[in-house]
Amino acid sequence: MRSRRKLRFRLIVTFTLFGFGLSALFAFAALNIRARVEEQLINSAMQDEVDSINEKVLANPNEAPPIEIVKGATFSDRTIYKAPLAWQSLDTGVHDIYEVGKDGKNHHYKVAVRRKGGIINFLQFDVSRDELGKRQLLTSVIAAVFLFGLMSLVLGVWLSSRVLRPVTDLARRLRDFRRVGKAEALAPHFADDEVGELAVALDEYAMRLTSVVERDREFNSDVSHELRTPLAVIASTTELLQGSPDLTDKLRERLKRIERASRQATELIEALLLLSRAERRGPTRGETTDVAKVAADVIESQRPQMGGKPIEIELIADGSVTVNAPASVVSVALTNLIGNAIKYTMEGMVTVRVLEGRIDVIDTGPGIKPEDAEKLFQRGIRGESATGGGAGLGLAIVRRLCELYGWDVSLRPRPEMAGAISTIDFR
Repeated sequence: MRSRRKLRFRLIVTFTLFGFGLSALFAFAALNIRARVEEQLINSAMQDEVDSINEKVLANPNEAPPIEIVKGATFSDRTIYKAPLAWQSLDTGVHDIYEVGKDGKNHHYKVAVRRKGGIINFLQFDVSRDELGKRQLLTSVIAAVFLFGLMSLVLGVWLSSRVLRPVTDLARRLRDFRRVGKAEALAPHFADDEVGELAVALDEYAMRLTSVVERDREFNSDVSHELRTPLAVIASTTELLQGSPDLTDKLRERLKRIERASRQATELIEALLLLSRAERRGPTRGETTDVAKVAADVIESQRPQMGGKPIEIELIADGSVTVNAPASVVSVALTNLIGNAIKYTMEGMVTVRVLEGRIDVIDTGPGIKPEDAEKLFQRGIRGESATGGGAGLGLAIVRRLCELYGWDVSLRPRPEMAGAISTIDFR
């Protein structure tokens, strides 16, 4: 099925069908024209002949007409009853008669009739004698049609190879660029034709794409440096302040919140930069992460988001999950899911359950509609009960991270009560 989609196959089929159809149309036209011309010539010749015989009979009634290749008969108005029954009512002209011949087979005859001066002349010609020649001609024409169709196929294969050779060369050079990892100018290798115009357009596109990639790489490098530096300063300063002996418990708790926020910001930046790089080069592997341990850290960091709401958060580890991915990636994904569960739950329970191969985040919030579950992973889409700030990017980032590492993230309503269940399946 795939070969049918190839341009070369379509060109060959089109050229073959065109050649075969044109040959068949020409053969049909030739046979039709031959039949018409033959019909007109026979009718004209027979009418002239019967007229000539009639004139001779009228001029010399006692002399029999010289008939050689045709069968003729002369009757008068009084002896017309001696003529074959099928002939007696025929008017002047050429008529087609079908009757049984001496061999017992049906024959096709042409009978020319001339009535003049009381004399009726008949001239008969057996058209069936030409049927064999017509069949032989038809067989020859059919053979010629198939021969020209085969020639069209061969010519189509050769022409398609010649026509598509520059396109194949262009595709080969593009594949070579992908293996080498460096794009070179394509236009100098092709003639100034349609393929050359395509090569020029590809060169221009490659230049724009390279420029965009370079700007993106430079931006990522600048962001990585400019954001990590102040976050590192915040983290080190917080650590120094926590070592002061005269801190009150309230200030110490606030410093811990600053430290957790700084660590979350650092992890988010690392995950986004990793996502930006990995979407171009593939995911970075080699570092293993314990999902349950990251979940416990995320829960502790998210407790201040409860804001005094009557909510309990619990972590249940019914299994062990270790993934081959950086801890920052797992932390960003779980922070969004657990943070959303806390954000939308006004009271009740948020349960983080670690199972074999997956992790579930279960809340008792207002829940979601089943038809809206997939939409929430789209960029800029927020839930109906969303309040406060946010651009609807959290779940979109989680989906991108999960797709990068081959995980499956889903969101669905709780079947037995109000609330929602978000799941990351690492298998």
